[in-house]
Amino acid sequence: MTDLTMIDAIRRALSRALEEDPDVILFGEDIGIDGGVFRATDGLMQRFGAARVRDTPLAETVIAGMAIGAAAQGLRPVAEIQFMGFLYSAIDQLANHAARLRNRTRGRLTCPMVLRAPYGGGVRAPEHHSESMEAMLAHIPGLRVVVPSSPARAYGLLLTAIRDPDPVVFLEPKRLYRALKEPVSEDADALPVDKAHLVHEGRDLTIIAWGAMLADARTAAETLTGRGVSPELIDLSSLKPIDRQTIRASVRKTGRCVIVHEAPLTAGLGAEIAADLAEHCLTSLLAPVIRVTGYDTVMPYARLEDRYMPDAARIVAAVQQVMEFA
Repeated sequence: MTDLTMIDAIRRALSRALEEDPDVILFGEDIGIDGGVFRATDGLMQRFGAARVRDTPLAETVIAGMAIGAAAQGLRPVAEIQFMGFLYSAIDQLANHAARLRNRTRGRLTCPMVLRAPYGGGVRAPEHHSESMEAMLAHIPGLRVVVPSSPARAYGLLLTAIRDPDPVVFLEPKRLYRALKEPVSEDADALPVDKAHLVHEGRDLTIIAWGAMLADARTAAETLTGRGVSPELIDLSSLKPIDRQTIRASVRKTGRCVIVHEAPLTAGLGAEIAADLAEHCLTSLLAPVIRVTGYDTVMPYARLEDRYMPDAARIVAAVQQVMEFA
């Protein structure tokens, strides 16, 4: 058992997958010799060889297409897109090929690939490096979309994603890459990629968050507990499919809900969750569902980034509004 950062846990999961399955291969821009822009693959080319850990041209469409072709022929590729903002040119490959391969071939072919991408703000990155456009990916039938919130969860979820017979987009909140450490065992179990994680139980309201926003939700929950409010905190983890049963069960118990994500408000995943609660938990709700999100604008440059990002204070204010509703 070793205390690891999230980036270390991701590297350990990739290393274990390469060791356990000779069909696992890694490729992406600068992931080989340099170990990736965030060093997630540092040392893996030297350890497993250039045939299994490969540098690619700066061509995201090619990277996604290579992954689909390799997966269709029996390999298990793990492709890296340097930043989520560079992923848009790969959407064509994901939506038209990776997500449809099983259906198109009536199950004759599957697409066991993982597309990794750092995403989100909080590190003062320039334009096209801080997007949180996960709802765009979650809208594509046939894709799984997974977001870890801690080193241990990154390790377990990535192992399962690599073993999945269908395509998984694995979004890594780069704000958390080196933000904290926690114990991670080399032989830790893989974690289910379609289940929400109950962080802690409460009785007064449900707070739902994922990725880097879970840290702010934890801070808000601690503040609220000190004020006599008992929040239940859920880490969504799987953005597609959404674990609706866990969410509904929690809200039926607490009667109130606040959803937190740093992606823009309009058509964000918070809206989908709120709609589902309106359809299935209306008689249990004691107050309207409130979303705490980023704004409907491009992520600003470094000086204004903190103004854009949701934080614990905004979450606490939303909870107070929910609790005061009568």
